[in-house]
Amino acid sequence: MFFFSVFTVCAQEALPAGYRGIQLGMSVEQVKDALKKDHNFGYRGDRDVSLLPGENRTLIETDTSRTAPYSFLERCWFQFYEGKLYTITLTLRRSKIDHYSVFSSLTEKYGNPGTLNPEKSEWKDDSVIMALERPLTLKYTDRGIFEELQSKALVEKSAEEMARDNFLEGL
Repeated sequence: MFFFSVFTVCAQEALPAGYRGIQLGMSVEQVKDALKKDHNFGYRGDRDVSLLPGENRTLIETDTSRTAPYSFLERCWFQFYEGKLYTITLTLRRSKIDHYSVFSSLTEKYGNPGTLNPEKSEWKDDSVIMALERPLTLKYTDRGIFEELQSKALVEKSAEEMARDNFLEGL
């Protein structure tokens, strides 16, 4: 009985795969619908949606300064890859909340971060990377898609480097 009660006190919550009604892996339309229902994000409709350079990437960017000045959120970015949400970036309003309060709350819920430096605290599990960056930005990232994009970028960079080397050899 003692072991069970100690374990429940020490057990940490699983990392969240999103914030409020918006979860990693949602489609663009699902995120738009969720943003319309939650005024804290300051979503104004399709004018907040854009295509990013590169293949299969969409971005929704919201600004609460006019539409939701009461919100703890200041600006938000929702980035999609191949139609699925893979990164949520929330810039928090520093006039309403501070870095230490957010860090303390995250540490209490999810344990100590795996990575900690003056710029960023980062928690990871098998599917989510959650980062608190200074001055006050909270990010949720789909770890699988992030690592896939990183490996593709390294392959492209290597091909680019090889082309550069071939060019230099031909001089």
